[in-house]
Amino acid sequence: MPEFRLGLEFANALDKSDDLATFRDRFHIPKDKNGQELIYLCGNSLGLQPKITKSYVNQELEDWANLGVEGHLHARNPWLPYHEYLCGQMAKIVGAKPIEVVVMNTLTANLHFMMVSFYKPTDKRYKILIENDAFPSDKYAVESQLRHHGYDDKEGLLIWKPRPGEELLRYEDLEELMDKHGDEIALVMIGGVNYYTGQYFDLKRIAELAQSKGCMVGFDCAHGAGNVALNLHDSGADFAVWCSYKYLNSGPGSLAGCFVHERHAHSPDLNRFTGWWSHNKATRFNMRDEFDVIPGAEGWQLSNPPILSMAAIRASIDVFDEVGMPRLIKKSKQLTSYMEFLVKQLGEDKVRIITPENQQERGCQLSVQVINGNKEIYDQLTESGVICDWREPDVIRCAPVPLYNNYTEVYRMVEKLKVVLNG
Repeated sequence: MPEFRLGLEFANALDKSDDLATFRDRFHIPKDKNGQELIYLCGNSLGLQPKITKSYVNQELEDWANLGVEGHLHARNPWLPYHEYLCGQMAKIVGAKPIEVVVMNTLTANLHFMMVSFYKPTDKRYKILIENDAFPSDKYAVESQLRHHGYDDKEGLLIWKPRPGEELLRYEDLEELMDKHGDEIALVMIGGVNYYTGQYFDLKRIAELAQSKGCMVGFDCAHGAGNVALNLHDSGADFAVWCSYKYLNSGPGSLAGCFVHERHAHSPDLNRFTGWWSHNKATRFNMRDEFDVIPGAEGWQLSNPPILSMAAIRASIDVFDEVGMPRLIKKSKQLTSYMEFLVKQLGEDKVRIITPENQQERGCQLSVQVINGNKEIYDQLTESGVICDWREPDVIRCAPVPLYNNYTEVYRMVEKLKVVLNG
């Protein structure tokens, strides 16, 4: 990694030496009312559209128009097995085996489906542990599961909290929590990358700790998939879920991913909600057969796949497959470190980065706390042509995505932030 320097000339030089620079041209970059490209650093909320997405979706629209129901078998990409096209590539992105991955439903729905199987409360062991400032939907979901099973959603919820005056979580505090309450905890459910601080947790360490206490363990990897090396199989987690519309660029509200570790692949008696698409493919259309579950993560599907959404996912992960996660992560670390370097020049009296400095403990998100700031700072930044997002009470989240962001626009973003801060 080069020693960073100030100035636009250095940013331009970094762009010229970037071997992934041309991938930016494969995405639609939003523009302002004057036709100028916006500085889009919001991939942690909604990734940009690959230019090939339209042709992938149009192919399915054409086959639907021309073939009708026959498209299930005779479309260029037959619809009946369409979800299978995604498993191998998605597995590479999240560090899993194809049998462990399926694309289905949406994120919180998948979380609930996983908890049907892996949250198995007893009179003594019924509590759920999550991290402080987990994404609200995760907290709502686990609270509703506690209520559904007849428990108090406040007494049954344990929260791994930061120490006073700190934002980041410490593993020693998690270990203390597990030592104290481990025999009461049925499920540990942590966000792989915290949406607010951008802290990327050691999934393997957490899984081993939880399982040593007899707990099931799952991860919400919405802010990790396509961003960091999740290595889900090696983590040993029982399950994981993630959306595909952030770093995976599949479009607003698109389908989500689901991981179930292969040790559960051939456990047909594991409790789950079921539907016809989790039934044995060879006899699925016999209709009157007793349920015969498919091995692996596919066995958690309920319904036939929505092809148009899957086509958009397929377009994006084809790009990921061409680049490969190792190259993406290499650029991500340098691009994010460059942004960190520039933001720090603004002065600790103006801003503070609450995301971990250690590159192994973050992805491409930087959460910038504005000292004595309010949303007016963010609004002015937006008006200047920078798309990030705001999290109350005082944090601007910026995600320099390695697939389509470059060093020059990171430089320009920080210059614009400087102008806004200096009023």
